Amino acid sequence: MTHLNGKPAHTSDLAPLAFAGYAHFTAMQIRQSSVRGLDLHLARLRHASDQLFGQHLSDEQVTDYLRTAVAASEAADASVTCYITSRPGEFAPADESLELDILVKITDPVQAPSSPLSLDVVRHERHLPRIKHVGEVSKTLLLRQANSRGFDDAVFEDHHGRLSEATIWNLAFWDGDTVIWPEAEYLPGVTKQILVRRLRDMGVPQTSRAVYAAEIGDQLSAVVMNSWTPAIPVSMIAHHSMVLDTAFYQLLHKAYSAEPQARLAGPGSEIPSR
Repeated sequence: MTHLNGKPAHTSDLAPLAFAGYAHFTAMQIRQSSVRGLDLHLARLRHASDQLFGQHLSDEQVTDYLRTAVAASEAADASVTCYITSRPGEFAPADESLELDILVKITDPVQAPSSPLSLDVVRHERHLPRIKHVGEVSKTLLLRQANSRGFDDAVFEDHHGRLSEATIWNLAFWDGDTVIWPEAEYLPGVTKQILVRRLRDMGVPQTSRAVYAAEIGDQLSAVVMNSWTPAIPVSMIAHHSMVLDTAFYQLLHKAYSAEPQARLAGPGSEIPSR
């Protein structure tokens, strides 16, 4: 189901947006009509709109449109993607008449892979890495190329040789005591941000430092994460086998579960304060 500016979208509404590449979005998993980290999703949309359009919609308006779409879907569990685009659209200069539109798409809930993933290392740096934008054909291409080489997915390496993120995943490492976040340019996912603040509350040591594929050896555990899950174990990065430390995955799932949920439909739903 798709809503545009709070109302069911029709073909005439969606045709101008088909294949349009000047937009940004956030993606979330709704469970029991609730979502974790709603404040972080809203902050992501504000920041990206300011960068792309020079203005942003209020948190109240975005949340109201999200609530309207979730309630209309009558689905307690769902995948929800919220896009922000503008009129005029692509290849049009911005002027004072610029208007922002919100498109909310609701599809079936996603179940994350349950088995460890193997990641091939590829040299890649995303354009505007801090913005979750729609113009990223290279991610699907790199995923499929990694599949053709026998890997489940791809992890990116920047021009300094630092590991940054995977195609649709953030990356985290564990040395048995400290959670290590890669130091590089990448999109900080909402799930990653949730884990940072909840691990801090739990007193778990965290650090950010450059991580290189050549140094991994068999000393570190690794996971990937996105809105589907706070942790999927990584069994291999390139030809390096990773330590499979169950305690690490359990720690991240525990931290994620500590994040309060905001209701988007039904009794108790409300607009969160900034």
